[in-house]
Amino acid sequence: MKKTIEVETVAEAYVSLLAERGIDWLFANGGTDFAPMVEGLAAAEAKGRTPRLKVVSVAHENVAASMAHGYYLLTGRPQAVMFHVNVGTANGINALANAARDQVPILFTAGRNPLTERGMRGSRDTGIHWGQEMFDQAGMVRELCKWDYELRNGEQLEDVVDRALEIATTEPCGPVYLSLPREVLSAPMARFSFEAAPRRGFYTRSGAAPDALERAAAMLATAERPLIFARAAGRLAANAAALAEFAERFAVPVIEFRALTNSLPSDHPMLLGYDPLPHLGEADVILCIDSDVPWIPLHHGDPAPGCKVIQLGVDPLWQRLPIRGFPCDVAVTGPAAIALPQLAAALAGRIAPVAVAARRQRLAAGRERGAAETTQRLTRAAAAKPIHPAWASHCISRAKPADAILVNEYPLIQRYAAFPQPRSYFGTPSGGGLGWGIGAAIGAKLAAPDRTVIATLGDGAYMFGNPTAGHQVLRALDLPVLFLIFNNAMWEEVERAALSVFPDGHAARANRIPVAHLGPAAAYEHMMAVYGGYGERVETAEALPGALERALHAVTVEKRQALLNIIVGPRGAQP
Repeated sequence: MKKTIEVETVAEAYVSLLAERGIDWLFANGGTDFAPMVEGLAAAEAKGRTPRLKVVSVAHENVAASMAHGYYLLTGRPQAVMFHVNVGTANGINALANAARDQVPILFTAGRNPLTERGMRGSRDTGIHWGQEMFDQAGMVRELCKWDYELRNGEQLEDVVDRALEIATTEPCGPVYLSLPREVLSAPMARFSFEAAPRRGFYTRSGAAPDALERAAAMLATAERPLIFARAAGRLAANAAALAEFAERFAVPVIEFRALTNSLPSDHPMLLGYDPLPHLGEADVILCIDSDVPWIPLHHGDPAPGCKVIQLGVDPLWQRLPIRGFPCDVAVTGPAAIALPQLAAALAGRIAPVAVAARRQRLAAGRERGAAETTQRLTRAAAAKPIHPAWASHCISRAKPADAILVNEYPLIQRYAAFPQPRSYFGTPSGGGLGWGIGAAIGAKLAAPDRTVIATLGDGAYMFGNPTAGHQVLRALDLPVLFLIFNNAMWEEVERAALSVFPDGHAARANRIPVAHLGPAAAYEHMMAVYGGYGERVETAEALPGALERALHAVTVEKRQALLNIIVGPRGAQP
């Protein structure tokens, strides 16, 4: 059924349509191209047309796009961002790369420099309108987007927006890019008619072929030591639940190596841990669920000869990765929420109960050994100076509320932390675009305002996250988030990579490895004085629990953002 509304400009029709299509937030960083958007938003608000669509001005594009990323991870619903022509697009590409690699749908939009020099409403009226024009603005992002287009006129508005959203939300999901010329958005429009309920293929998902399910089931039915790798299985809540049910039913242990999110709670009997070793070489059948890099061959080796590997996911071959050589004896296409129950049905009655019981017993013993080793390591870590990241991870785990959401950009070590609820831990994206954590944590807080949100960040990740923009938007929205900076005053990954590739090289023998150091350690805690939050520097293991208690009180009781500047040693040093 068609719906018709009275409007004044194409921009007003556009923002009204976003609200109608279920967009909750427009995260914006404006410029001169926003003139019609400003007018359109004001007009729609004055007419009470967009109560659902909330617009927030964010002072940096990396933060804004990461907010959309974090919001989606909690809700499963895509959001919109809009940036200033080519320069704003360029600032957002880092976050765009993260969303692309982690299959996160974002309606990534930007204004388009005025096309005309005179004669139209919205024509060029300032000097930068010549310098910011490009031959192909979308060319900057085409490598990372599923689709790009430029709005040409108001008549095609519904088709363009619906096309963008259906492509973004069709699995494998991902960001799309829409450019919006100033003259087009400024154009007069008296009425806008559109389908009240869109007749489009939003959230389309593919299904597994019956023969692939049968072959995978036959492999698992005869396996003695099956193993599941699940990195991004919990991107959607239904997938996490399906994985938990499948693993428990057939007693298949799960490794969450480099987890995008924890699909299983930490105390789940089938969770074997986070490290492929030594389990990779012992498995006879491996089921990889939404795992772009289930293990790293250079570090972990390869599966045992004869081990079969099943790749399952919405894109089990990860077609957007130029090179990926992991074995695939069977590819099962489909989201885990659909494919795993189908695989379970194909397996039903084909595994002897005694075999399942034996696997449960073996896994329980393995979990006990792992817990004992973790306890021993923590005892050593507690005495380390400066604070060891393992001990910091443990203290954070003990201090946080059971239902807290933790966004981790590198430093927190999952082995030493507990997450009693699935999808309460969100880890570093595959794209590796540094600076994701601050915005993602803010987006998570917007999605779950009643839950405590904690961001654990390396000092480098904190700086890359455009912290002044992040703290400012939290103050503007009156939202409390706890930031925990693991400050080692260095690029530890740069040093690790250099020593890994050249273990006996000149850098290894140098007193100071070039490029790897950020010292002296900055006093990040003073950032909170600018934004009305609570800040504290922590230098000893003994002081950390009390500092965490004070910071959490500021966030949960005083409803202020807080930051602890935790001076730590290298993450890679084993306790």
